[in-house]
Amino acid sequence: MSPWAIARRKFVKNKLAMISSAYLLFIIIISFLAPYITTADISLVQIGQMELPPSADHWFGTDKSGRDVFTRLLYGGRVSLLVGMACTVAVTIFGTIVGSIAGYFGGKIDSILMRFTDFVLNFPFLVFVIVLSAILFGQVDGVWVLILVISVLSWGGVARLVRSKVLTEKENEYVLAAVSIGTTPFKVITRHLLPNILSTIIVQSTILFANMIVVESGLSYLGFGVPSSTPSWGNMLKASQEPDVLQHMPWIWAPPGIVLVLTILSINFIGEGIKDALNPKSYR
Repeated sequence: MSPWAIARRKFVKNKLAMISSAYLLFIIIISFLAPYITTADISLVQIGQMELPPSADHWFGTDKSGRDVFTRLLYGGRVSLLVGMACTVAVTIFGTIVGSIAGYFGGKIDSILMRFTDFVLNFPFLVFVIVLSAILFGQVDGVWVLILVISVLSWGGVARLVRSKVLTEKENEYVLAAVSIGTTPFKVITRHLLPNILSTIIVQSTILFANMIVVESGLSYLGFGVPSSTPSWGNMLKASQEPDVLQHMPWIWAPPGIVLVLTILSINFIGEGIKDALNPKSYR
C-alpha cells in the first residue's frame, strides 16, 4: 500500500476523528444550504416577536430584535466558516510560497524574507483591523475586509514552519541529485520539496482553520469583525455582553456558543487524526 493509502486507513480507524469529520461536514452542509432550510428573514426586525423563548414557530427562540435565532445561526455559520476557510487557504498558500523560497535559496533572500516575516508577526493585529476597517467601511464588503486583514497578518507562522522543513529536506540526496542534473529551482521546490513536507502543511492547515474561526468570532464579539448587520457566530455571541440576556435568555447566546465550541473541537480532533495518520511511527 502507498503511504497515502496507509494514512487514509489509519485515519478511518480513528473513531474520534471520523465522528468529528461527520459533525463538521454536517455543519458545513446545513450552513451553506440555509436558504433552502429556512425562509425567515435574517435582518427583519419584528417588535412583536422580541425575546421569545424556543417554540414550534421559532426552534431556538428570537433575539432582542425579534429575529429568528435558528435562522441567524445557520447564516452565521456560513459567514464564520467562509472566513475560516478563505483565511486558511490564503495564509497557507502565501506562507508556503514565502517559506519555501526562503528555505531553498537561503542567504540574502532568506534574510530579507524572514525579517519581513518578523515584521508581520510583530505588527499590532487589533490596531490594524480597526484602522483598515475604518478606512474601507462602506466601500468593500465587511466580510472580505476581515478576510483580507486576517490573511495579511497571519501567514508568518506558516512561512517559518515551511522554511524550517525545507532547510532540512533540501540537504537530502534526492534534492542534491535533482540540482546536479540541472533541474530548475521551481521544479525542485514544487516536485521534490513540497510533496515531502505536504503532510506538515496539511496538519498546520487544520490548526489554522480552527484558529481563524476563533479570530473571527473574537473580533466580531468585540465589535471589530464582521459588521453587526451580517450574522456570524461571533456577532450572535455579542448579545451575551448584556447581563439580562446572559442570565435570563440563554437561547440567544447558547446555540452559537455551543456550535462554535463543538466546531473548534471537531477541527482540532480532525487535525490530531491527520497528524497520527501521517506519522509513520504511529501504530493506531
